[in-house]
Amino acid sequence: MKELLTYIAQSLVDDPEAVRVEEIPNGNETILELHVAPGDMGKVIGRQGRIAKEIRTLMRSVAQHKGQRITVDIVD
Repeated sequence: MKELLTYIAQSLVDDPEAVRVEEIPNGNETILELHVAPGDMGKVIGRQGRIAKEIRTLMRSVAQHKGQRITVDIVD
């Protein structure tokens, strides 16, 4: 799951080297914290948060297919 989120984020930003994903277990759920360069924050969030919402939807769908629970947080 971490690799998928990293791939998606690196595809969206100008500075793919600055993309970092932290995986934090939280009970029966896993929190993925996405860190990107400050200048790329808008590209990951998108207009009115549309891209961020789609990333979360995609990750939740893949996790559900694998029987897992995932939350994606975009951190500055």
